[in-house]
Amino acid sequence: MAMLDLPRLSVPTLPIDGCADRFPVRRIFCVGQNYAEHAREMGGDPDRAPPFFFTKPADAVVENGASLPFPPRTQDLHHEVELVVALGAGGTDVAVEDALALIYGWAVGIDLTRRDMQAVAKKAGRPWDMAKGFDRSAPIGPIHPGTPPASGAIALSIDGDPRQSGDLADMIWSVPEIIANLSTYVELAPGDLIFTGTPAGVGPIAPGQAVQATIAGLPPLDIAFQN
Repeated sequence: MAMLDLPRLSVPTLPIDGCADRFPVRRIFCVGQNYAEHAREMGGDPDRAPPFFFTKPADAVVENGASLPFPPRTQDLHHEVELVVALGAGGTDVAVEDALALIYGWAVGIDLTRRDMQAVAKKAGRPWDMAKGFDRSAPIGPIHPGTPPASGAIALSIDGDPRQSGDLADMIWSVPEIIANLSTYVELAPGDLIFTGTPAGVGPIAPGQAVQATIAGLPPLDIAFQN
């Protein structure tokens, strides 16, 4: 029996503002319920909940301007606009005061969620993987080199209608605190991306709709879903 050829794999990458090089994506981490109003709309308690994390596969990234097939096995696809932090260095047990030095850049992203599937998993006490980590579930704009601001408008609209609106200053856990906390669970490394949470107003996307996500200081992230 002939041996099959080994697969040849490429590392997912994202464009970098003002640079011909591309940012290699190693892993994607996401913070859950990091804005108080969103925590409340999801039934959480923002006053007591410590940060918790989930992941998406690196090849879930989608670039700006993409036209996407509507994800299978869901009737309730939700949008979550987020600040995404891209790491250029790593470490374990990183001190909060040292965390910003690990950042290569920042971008606007959308955490796409099969909410109906997530609800079933939560009720059954099962993992969220298929609700959060499916194909093309992480649209992200170009990486902007530098440190993200501590405040600034963050918003999302569908077909021009505002759906989410907030400010980065409303995060329960700041970017340095998120990085420091995450580094106690895993060894962070260059190429890691961190979605830092979403403001209130998450809701459904229908086939055929266009989604625009914005963060002050960055160009918009535009994606559309096919009918």
